[in-house]
Amino acid sequence: KVHFFLFFFPPQVLLLACAEDLECVPGFQQKVLYLEHPFEFTEDQPVLNLEFDDCKGNNKLNFEVSNPDFKVERDGSLVALKNISEAGRALFVHARSEHAEDMAEILIVGANEKHGALKEIFKTEASLGIPRQKRAILATPILIPENQRPPFPRSVGKVISSERAEGAKFRLSGKGVDQDPKGIFRINEISGDVSVTRTLDREAIANYELEVEVTDVSGKTIDGPVRLDISVIDQNDNRPMFKEGPYVGHVMEGSPTGTTVMRMTAFDADDSSTDNALLRYNILKQTPTKPSPNMFYIDPEKGDVVTVVSPVLLDRETMETPKYELVIEAKDMGGLDVGLTGTATATILIDDKNDHPPEFTKKEFQATVKEGVTGVIVNLTVGDRDDPATGAWRAVYTIINGNPGQSFEIHTNPQTNEGMLSVVKPLDYEISAFHTLLIKVENEDPLIPDIAYGPSSTATVQITVEDVNEGPVFHPNPMTVTKQENIPIGSVVLTVNATDPDTLQHQTIRYSVFKDPAGWLEINPTNGTIGTTAVLDRESPYVQDNKYTALFLAIDSGNPPATGTGTLHITLEDVNDNVPSLYPTLAKVCDDAKDLRVVVLGASDKDLHPNTDPFKFELNKQSGPEKLWRITKLNNTHAQVILLQNLKKANYNIPISVTDSGKPPLTNNTELKLQVCSCKKSKMDCSATDALHISMTLILLSLFSLFCKSFP
Repeated sequence: KVHFFLFFFPPQVLLLACAEDLECVPGFQQKVLYLEHPFEFTEDQPVLNLEFDDCKGNNKLNFEVSNPDFKVERDGSLVALKNISEAGRALFVHARSEHAEDMAEILIVGANEKHGALKEIFKTEASLGIPRQKRAILATPILIPENQRPPFPRSVGKVISSERAEGAKFRLSGKGVDQDPKGIFRINEISGDVSVTRTLDREAIANYELEVEVTDVSGKTIDGPVRLDISVIDQNDNRPMFKEGPYVGHVMEGSPTGTTVMRMTAFDADDSSTDNALLRYNILKQTPTKPSPNMFYIDPEKGDVVTVVSPVLLDRETMETPKYELVIEAKDMGGLDVGLTGTATATILIDDKNDHPPEFTKKEFQATVKEGVTGVIVNLTVGDRDDPATGAWRAVYTIINGNPGQSFEIHTNPQTNEGMLSVVKPLDYEISAFHTLLIKVENEDPLIPDIAYGPSSTATVQITVEDVNEGPVFHPNPMTVTKQENIPIGSVVLTVNATDPDTLQHQTIRYSVFKDPAGWLEINPTNGTIGTTAVLDRESPYVQDNKYTALFLAIDSGNPPATGTGTLHITLEDVNDNVPSLYPTLAKVCDDAKDLRVVVLGASDKDLHPNTDPFKFELNKQSGPEKLWRITKLNNTHAQVILLQNLKKANYNIPISVTDSGKPPLTNNTELKLQVCSCKKSKMDCSATDALHISMTLILLSLFSLFCKSFP
């Protein structure tokens, strides 16, 4: 080897040539370069020339610069992309060609370092803290076919280093070496041979990015790491697969030739950039084969299924079945015979359009119904050749004549498509014994433009009404009358009137009581006069909101007899027939009470105003030499009882009268029981008063007995 150093001093540039072999070594010819930092890097002005040689013509040579403000031209010129005043202390340039790759460092130094000796420059480099690294490792990309068969391991490539020291070793790392999946690749520490230890699957992992280093005997890195790319070459080992099924397409009957029905798309796990995943489509089978064995065509590249028959043949009503099944094949390798295949079934449904109007099965229908009855009387049948699952088949019926009173309605039976004609308002034989309806039928969906509804889409329904014995009818119903309560027994309340709607029959009517909750009424069976059998009481629980309700029957003489029901509401006017009641009737007070207001009394009356309040409260005559209490009115319905002095423990009866405002007024004489109790520590004890009351009663009885014996 011949070692020499070259110093070039063009403006702003100092180049240091590295030692190199006389033979061609792939990579940068100068791996470390020094660049004097100018006042400013000028846009598009070359500042440095880099020399890269892969020893094989530099095919597909590409440069990458660590600083995005710079680029390297094809001829190796380093150029600033814009005016830059500060570019940092170092730039890294990565070069890659078809056969080699390498890294170069450009160290940017100040002007005072320009003329120093080589030794001083190295000192400056160290003082700047910039590590000087060699990039002597050449790791060209490795391509490995998938699915290789044993034996393993097998050599797949080689890493070389142009400046390996004695005892230096290669070390390989990354996913597939010391990271999961581990142990797939390994490197010969001495020779740099890279080998694979097992079969690879491109569909599992297509690329491996490893790193190669050169280490000394102790394992310390002295060069690298350098990236080593391993790519797995695809083989045609995956069949096309249809993953998106089931595949169902729809096309309207009568569609033009070339109408797209659906798209079939298969997936091939092989490399999409190769013919291994280049798919072509074909129809293998069509079921059924009528009216044509070739109803559809599939675009071999896109997978679009289109119609190829004329619209006349695409007629749903003339087909054997509106459903077709196609067996679709997808073949890789661009459809060549060597390609792998996958199949799927596509179902194509011929959708119906409304090209057939519904038609009645006959022009006239007959129906018979009894008067007074509602419900379905006849089902109208129609035929329609369209698809029963669509609005092109479902019928909609309309009564277009003969229904002025809206006595009839027609609805569609969703299962049979029949028209269910119903009576919704009871018919009267005496008014009309016959009815004629004109009915039309249409589809839910409109007909296509060139089809119209014809005469068969209308029909006549003849309805005969049968006479039945109808019950008499009360006029009015309900009947209302107002009476005073307490009217004399036997008073006439009302004479009812009922008529027989069967005017063509001469029948008699008799009356009876049907429901009389209080048992107050009776009715003359011949003339319908209602009278009282008891006193009418407005305060009775059978009266609600001053109204008493009873039901009566009118029965004709038909065979069998028919019955009508009439309702009578009697509004009862109030009479002052209830004395007021007093509450409460018991009061308690402490014998040492300071507040002598014993109790507030209230009065109520079952009658209505003005036979109720204002009430008059009074004390009846008090026994004894002095008055013990008095009563004071608080308002129209309440008064207060007040003690005039504290009383001894005992029971006292206070005579009170309360009078209402009726005309004439009614008075209730009653007593308020007052208990005077002993009270200690907020507790009231009334037991002594009861005992005293009993004792006083026994004494009075004894005295009365003695008095009676003294006067036989």
